[in-house]
Amino acid sequence: MDSGYIICPQKHYVCNDCHNKGSIEAIERVTVTTKSKDPQEIAEIMMGHPGLPMLGCQHAYIAAGALLAAIRNEGSYKIADSDIKEAFGRLDKQAIGGFCGLTGICSVAPAIGVVFSILLGSKCGMAEEQHVTMDAAARASQIIADLTGPSCCKAYVRACLSMAVGLLKDKFGLALSATNPTKPCTYVDKHPHGCRLEKCPYFGNVVRWYA
Repeated sequence: MDSGYIICPQKHYVCNDCHNKGSIEAIERVTVTTKSKDPQEIAEIMMGHPGLPMLGCQHAYIAAGALLAAIRNEGSYKIADSDIKEAFGRLDKQAIGGFCGLTGICSVAPAIGVVFSILLGSKCGMAEEQHVTMDAAARASQIIADLTGPSCCKAYVRACLSMAVGLLKDKFGLALSATNPTKPCTYVDKHPHGCRLEKCPYFGNVVRWYA
């Protein structure tokens, strides 16, 4: 008998493939077609997709896709469609619904790591390449932990992208035209576990830059 940790409102088990169905394809389509150089702008477009759940590992694909698309459109680094498929394929192995609470690892963190790994060609056994990749993922994980209580995937994406943009500039001199989200979050009433409200940097007009 199969088991899982994602259920629908009627308490039916939902497998990971069905949980992600539709929205991942839409995220990939935006990734390969957008002309924007702003990962935050790209992410907001992706998060506005009507088929995207309020919470879910689809947000890992948003973080990786938005960052890869912005880097590709900036032009300093060649990012092929095959690199985007590779990134999404790697996330398939870690972006599993519910595992943020079960293991303490939100898949948005490895999504940031995936982008740095692809840029650097990082793999097990390398020195500086693996160090930078793991550092990026570790920073993302700490940011997520600081924002948790309860979880909000959309806040995680926004904050981790802000951090990644700063790290890309520091490590590679890559200056993306990234805007820090300044509009009040529009997802407050959609959070199934209750929005953190004033505790969240994206609630109202209070915004904090993560670097």
